Amino acid sequence: MKKNQKILLFGAVGVFLALAALIVVLIVKNAEHTRLARELEERADSLRNENNRLELESLTGEFDRLNAEFDQIEDRELLLQNDSLVQQYNEAREKLTSLMQELEKEKKSNRANLQKIKELEAEIATLRGIAKHYLEEIRRINGEKEALQQELTETKGRNETLERENASYSQSNAELTKTVQLAKKLNITGLSLSIYNKKNKEEKSIKKAEKLGVSFVVTPNNTAAPGMKDFYVRILSPEGSLLGAGPSFSYDGATLTSTASRSMEYDNQELQVSVYWTVNATLTAGTYTVEVFADGYRLGTGKFTLKK
Repeated sequence: MKKNQKILLFGAVGVFLALAALIVVLIVKNAEHTRLARELEERADSLRNENNRLELESLTGEFDRLNAEFDQIEDRELLLQNDSLVQQYNEAREKLTSLMQELEKEKKSNRANLQKIKELEAEIATLRGIAKHYLEEIRRINGEKEALQQELTETKGRNETLERENASYSQSNAELTKTVQLAKKLNITGLSLSIYNKKNKEEKSIKKAEKLGVSFVVTPNNTAAPGMKDFYVRILSPEGSLLGAGPSFSYDGATLTSTASRSMEYDNQELQVSVYWTVNATLTAGTYTVEVFADGYRLGTGKFTLKK
């Protein structure tokens, strides 16, 4: 082989070996780059997962704090159980819970769906703000209702005190009115029952009675109203039957029948009164009861024994 040909052959082999070495180096470097890229991607995934975990923990922590704030007033929620604000807040809490669960699922199983995650985070942030607003309104309204409840309690206490005072005043007024009325009541003394015969003279025997007479004295009373007074007399037989059928009158809410009555002028001075009843039935010996009434009061009563 000629010298020039040998030189060319060795040169070609050298170039081939150099190219082969270069290719090997390139392959090694590419593998290294691929490994580094894979490590970087894994590192990035790890960082993203860690970031997602921290963000989720932050959101969960904030959501838990929001729930805790609401739970602090749940023992007073009875005051607001019909309030639409509480219903709206509960709806927001339920939706937040659902979104938090969905966000956790997305961050764990679908890290490539970043857009969905961002949308969920944005919606959660909005709902969190709405829930906070509802919670502040609930606190404000609850505070107002507590203040009103306290005021109502105090007002009720004052009303009860006033009612007791009014009851006391009413009782005092009633007692005073009763005292005044009793002071105006006429008083009598010397009540008696007499028998009169046909000659209009007093008689001791009931068998000779043609007329019975009830007499009494009205004592002076400056507090009583002067004027014409109707005096009603009731005579009850020993058997308890009312004698006669005179005018009716009112007493203690009832209507009574008298044996006889008489009207006389009273001028607050002593007044002698006699009321007579003509006998129209057979009378028996025994104890008779006499009652005297005027102005709606019973002025006096007495029992008298009449003999045969």
